[in-house]
Amino acid sequence: MQIICFIFVMIMNIEYYISKRLFYTKKKNNRYTKPIIRIGTLAIILSVSVMLFSIMVTSGFKEQITNKIIGFSGDVIVTSFSDNYSYESNPINIKQDFYQNISQNEDIIHISVFATKPGIIKTKDEILGTVLKGVSSDFDWRFFIDNLVEGSVPNINDTILNNNVIISRYIANTLDLSLEDDLIIYFAQEPTRVRKFRIIGIYNTALIDFDKLFVLVDIKHIQKLNYWTKEQVGGFEINVKDFNDLDRLSKFIYDNIGFDLNSQSVKEIYPELFDWLKLQNINVILILSLMLIVGVVNMITVLLIIILEKTSLIGILKALGVTNWSIRKIFLYQTLYLSLRGVVIANVLVFLIALLQKKYFIFSLNPEVYYMDHVPFSFDFYSIIFINIATIFISYLTLIIPSIIITNMKPIKSIRFE
Repeated sequence: MQIICFIFVMIMNIEYYISKRLFYTKKKNNRYTKPIIRIGTLAIILSVSVMLFSIMVTSGFKEQITNKIIGFSGDVIVTSFSDNYSYESNPINIKQDFYQNISQNEDIIHISVFATKPGIIKTKDEILGTVLKGVSSDFDWRFFIDNLVEGSVPNINDTILNNNVIISRYIANTLDLSLEDDLIIYFAQEPTRVRKFRIIGIYNTALIDFDKLFVLVDIKHIQKLNYWTKEQVGGFEINVKDFNDLDRLSKFIYDNIGFDLNSQSVKEIYPELFDWLKLQNINVILILSLMLIVGVVNMITVLLIIILEKTSLIGILKALGVTNWSIRKIFLYQTLYLSLRGVVIANVLVFLIALLQKKYFIFSLNPEVYYMDHVPFSFDFYSIIFINIATIFISYLTLIIPSIIITNMKPIKSIRFE
């Protein structure tokens, strides 16, 4: 039996074997080591968990806000080239030479027409400024379907005028409106005109700045109000396949439209929102840096305490002829094991909470402040993998420094150490 054990030890990594036997036996000489190991593991779990939470929440926050803005306006908007900065659309012809060239680009997934017109909603007791967004049969309703809280979206076609509209929950609550109610909207033009619509759907995106404005209607209403022909629209909304490629595609679209037209990406239309989203990256970097420092300092402290407690053992191993690097590897294996264990537990814990949040919305937010009513999570796997690998790698490199203390220990003094 002893021969078998000896062969087993020689085949496997002897430093790892000693480390495992040294720190995970149930002997009394581990009465100080085990609590320190638990503290070190807990420190890694907390540090990695906070880093993963910050990445997932920030990515989810940026993703949801971006998707909501795009849902209202598209990735790129093509309109007439003018100095009109109001919500009153200037007409352009629906038949454009650029349409075929742009639609054939595989990175562009959808093109639809739209027109906007400001108006005033009037009820018995309240009035509210609004913007009618007219859409046609080519409009992609998926964003509003996903955010509907009541009713349905209008079924718009190219022939029959549809009087049905959808409004936001903010407008409905402000004006005390509900499904099937009539919506009376006045338009400030000469002469003043009024239209009556029927509410068939109520949406809620929690993006208050947009929810308080937009009412979606059939574009034919705006064409009639503005005395346009059926061939005239306010512009084109273009959606791209990959938002990360937006800048290149926005330039491609701009280069392919006529001199009398203008194109703007959603980043150019709402620069303040996207600049605000960029600032979130600074918060993430600060959190990652602080948590990594906390985790590394805790692991260094744990390793120093373990080395201090095992000083006599270090002296005995040196007296037996074991090299300094082999002794250092015994302790490095232990702390590396703690890092791996802490990282794995932290990942399981964070992913479990994230999945529960995505399904049950356990943690809520104030939509007037955060533009959403729950904490968002997004699984950016590249960033998650990078954090895990970087944590283990940096911890290992940093732990080599305190393990150098072993090199300066004298066998005689170490054996006598109590």
